[in-house]
Amino acid sequence: MNDATQVKMQLNGKELILETGLMAKQASGSVVLRYGDITILATSTVDKEGDLSMDFFPLTVNYNEKYYAGGKIPGGFLKREGRPRDKEVLISRIIDRPIRPLFPEGFRNEVQVVPTLFSTDQKQSTDVFAVIASSASLVISPIPFDGPIAAVRMGYRDGNYIVNPTYEELDTSLLDIIVVGSKDAITMIEGEACEVSEEIFIAAVERAHKEIQPIIALQEELARIVKVQKKEFPLFKIDEELKANVFAFAREKIAAASSGKEKMARQAGLDAVLEEAKAKFADIDESKKPQIAMILSMIEEEVVRKAIVNDSHRPDDRALDEIRALDIRTKILPRVHGSGLFTRGQTQSLAIVTLGSRKDAQLIDDVDEKSDKTFMLHYNFPPFSVGETGRMGSPGRREIGHGNLAERSFNAVMPKENFPYTVRIVSEILESNGSSSMATICASSIALLDAGVQLKSNVAGIAMGLATYEGKHKVLTDIQGVEDHLGDMDFKVAGTAEGITAFQLDIKLKGISTTILHEALGQAKKARLAILESMNKVIAQAGAIAPTAPKTKTIKINPERIKDLIGPSGKNIKSITEATQSDVEISDDGSVMIFAKDDEWMQKTIDLIGGFTKEPDIGEIFEGPVKGIKEFGVFVEIMPGVEGMCHISELDANRVEDIYSFVQLGDRIKVKVMGLSGGKISLSRKATLPGFEDYTGSSDREGRGGGGDRGRDRDRGGDRGGRGGYGGGGRDRDRGGRR
Repeated sequence: MNDATQVKMQLNGKELILETGLMAKQASGSVVLRYGDITILATSTVDKEGDLSMDFFPLTVNYNEKYYAGGKIPGGFLKREGRPRDKEVLISRIIDRPIRPLFPEGFRNEVQVVPTLFSTDQKQSTDVFAVIASSASLVISPIPFDGPIAAVRMGYRDGNYIVNPTYEELDTSLLDIIVVGSKDAITMIEGEACEVSEEIFIAAVERAHKEIQPIIALQEELARIVKVQKKEFPLFKIDEELKANVFAFAREKIAAASSGKEKMARQAGLDAVLEEAKAKFADIDESKKPQIAMILSMIEEEVVRKAIVNDSHRPDDRALDEIRALDIRTKILPRVHGSGLFTRGQTQSLAIVTLGSRKDAQLIDDVDEKSDKTFMLHYNFPPFSVGETGRMGSPGRREIGHGNLAERSFNAVMPKENFPYTVRIVSEILESNGSSSMATICASSIALLDAGVQLKSNVAGIAMGLATYEGKHKVLTDIQGVEDHLGDMDFKVAGTAEGITAFQLDIKLKGISTTILHEALGQAKKARLAILESMNKVIAQAGAIAPTAPKTKTIKINPERIKDLIGPSGKNIKSITEATQSDVEISDDGSVMIFAKDDEWMQKTIDLIGGFTKEPDIGEIFEGPVKGIKEFGVFVEIMPGVEGMCHISELDANRVEDIYSFVQLGDRIKVKVMGLSGGKISLSRKATLPGFEDYTGSSDREGRGGGGDRGRDRDRGGDRGGRGGYGGGGRDRDRGGRR
């Protein structure tokens, strides 16, 4: 076996190693990345036979984590990795988005990039290293790829930036941002923040771009050593003669159809031009007919870009920094816990909030951690939202990505302390014409406030675009679908009036400068503040928790009574939850949190808990079964799991000569609590009889057996009775008359 080829560099005090030639040598490109205990194998493979009839580049990225990487065995019956978890999907998207624009125009050979996590230190995220390994595998392969790219994660704390922070460092960081870039420009940004300023954000991006340069140089060094020759692949090309003819026929028609406020009307006009063009060029070779639609799209792109850049004219006649018309409503649905309907132009999100107990939290079990997730945001994009038919089913990568971005927008403003609920938001996209993920953030914010969730403040999102033409550019606020499709950038920014909370940058160019980012962030802030002002007019802060939401209350019990509340094998607590349909969570300190569907069931739950845990008071009268009989007295269960002792002298107004004839096991007798001392309960039946209402008991009661243990644990030192009197008060006959 040939020795592996390695290149190394220092990164944050550890060696970053890129290695090839040892593993997966039949892939087109294969690189093992090592960084401390992190090991990732990334392979890139190309299909040798491309299909030039396709109108898209078939690239797939499949990041996968093996549980053995963290020394764990998967859960579930099969005990093996299943379909990709959301985390793997999100990291796959982080890799896919920056590499996709770096393949040649017209490249139609299928490419599959597979980064696999073999080992992890469980101290920091592996996503940035997966990006680096994937890029390196493409760089050393024969696949045409205009890389390399590299990635770093940036944190920010106490005025200082942290490069590739650990999980522990992120816990106190105001910033968690992944920046991907090439030697010359930024290619992708994604992350969240704790209401940081635009200045802190852009400085983090600029610092990140400097930090990735040595990593790019490391990949270039590896490529020089292995001396891989890039292969020439056939590229799809538009027929130049057909292109000229279609341009001449359709350019003015496309220009006329591309303008107008209504998306469906514009699309109908463009569809009509397509049909005219098909009829006009019906006699061309059959294989070239699919190119007609492609050429018309090229015409539309040129027309739209030129109008924006040269004339500041957008397809729907808005100004470059103008937000579409807003319509904001709450309390849309009667029985849900919170709802918000946010409409911006022809994009509409209906957000629904559901509040549940901690038992509704999502279990996160991956190679790094096992934890409960108490805040979830799910995004649904049905085909009817764009006037189409299509597959309905489990969420795709886009839905998972948009939902995650919106969810991260709220991490900085969600209540943390003394908030007992698990929160789930579902965003149903009912109409879409661009920026549906940002509409989701706005709708979710007002829905949370409607539900009574005490957000720090409203959160709004805006999507910024970019149009370039002949070396010039214009930044667009609140891009619609056509501007996203035909433009060069989709820069999503979410935040409060105080600062940014989440962001995502995707570009179709090979990179953009921080100068453009500065410009985009300035316009985004202006738009965000305007949207927040409109949202605050509808609802600015939360009131009480929604009346339809489950009720929650925390009560305290004696920690020593927890075992009585739970019961043998959970029998007691199970009987309570089944009888009331409530959730009951018990803490070691005796705190009992109750979630009940309404106030009536809350009280019933409290009463049932009290039946197992209530502490008796002197003077209280109970009726309970006789659980034990001794010569000196009887043991009576006054509450579930709680017994006291009624001395023989306290059984009746007259002297009881034969206690075994006077009372039998299982008899129910009424008794009064006469004393509580040292965890023992003294009872009297005599005190419940007529004429003994003011009776206070015998003066020598404590000396003649005392009271029984409050609990029922016979193995503990606390005997049921006292230590004096008739053989003591215990139960074990071999120990001084204990029972």
